[in-house]
Amino acid sequence: MLKYRRLALVIAIMALGVFIVGCTQGNNTVEEDTPVQGEMSSEDEGTQVFSIVDDFGREVTLQKAPERIISLTPSNTEILYALGLGERIVGVSIFDDYPAEVLEIEKVGDFNGNNIERIIELEPDLVVIYGEGNEEENFRLDEAGINYVAFEPESIEAVIGTIEKIGRLTGKVDEAETLIEEMNDHMNEVLSKIEGVKPRKVFYEIWHEPLMAAGPGSFMDELMTLVGGDNIAKDTEVEYPQFDLEQLIKLNPEVYLTSVDLPEKTVESISARPGYENIDAIINEEVHLLDPNVVSRPGPRIIQALELVAKAIHPEIFK
Repeated sequence: MLKYRRLALVIAIMALGVFIVGCTQGNNTVEEDTPVQGEMSSEDEGTQVFSIVDDFGREVTLQKAPERIISLTPSNTEILYALGLGERIVGVSIFDDYPAEVLEIEKVGDFNGNNIERIIELEPDLVVIYGEGNEEENFRLDEAGINYVAFEPESIEAVIGTIEKIGRLTGKVDEAETLIEEMNDHMNEVLSKIEGVKPRKVFYEIWHEPLMAAGPGSFMDELMTLVGGDNIAKDTEVEYPQFDLEQLIKLNPEVYLTSVDLPEKTVESISARPGYENIDAIINEEVHLLDPNVVSRPGPRIIQALELVAKAIHPEIFK
């Protein structure tokens, strides 16, 4: 089943070219992390074995902290930069655009996929991918003796876990702990502001033709629920259900959220859709377009996404 971030990003590729992630796969059991030999900190780089278990049960062990890293998705690139590893990154995808420094790094992935030949030529110590990745590409990396690690966080907790794992694998344990603490503090600050608020009925549009919602178990459903949103798609049976106009009007959201996946998608264009004039969110001008690079990337800015959603649902609290 398609996961929210992968679906949202593929949609964005078709429209704006935000970035591409891997193919659909089923759920995977994540094993416990393999204990690292000794407690690692930034000062210990080069003296420890760096070992984790990734999100697909693969044990990845490095004999020293990686000096040459390739990141094939923007979310992982943002994590690496947030941990102070920007100078070690030697390759990224064409879709990486944050922070600004990443624009100067060689591009090894684009709309057609990853340039595995160039990736091998760059001789990375570590390749960081999102999802299981491409089976043939993974085989070629193994064949070339190049270590790769795969993550697919599905919640805020899992994003924090990914940051912690990348920190351990790259010798940036202290930096990861600091970043996680800052994220938790920010999240607690946001949640304290909306504590006790009356939930508001919310709809999150994943795509418009056909109309698709963020349903139960999706990442956006978690964000909306955390900040006092009553997701009108919560009772559907899948994570990304299709909605027809009659359903939307019947459930009548007070707040309508989406991201800018097409240049022509605006508050005005959404409000002008046939039948939408009967929806409270349209009548009361509660349509909000969110930054897709923030709300679609499972990385350090995910708490910013939480705050954006909170401000859209409860604007009076954040004035």
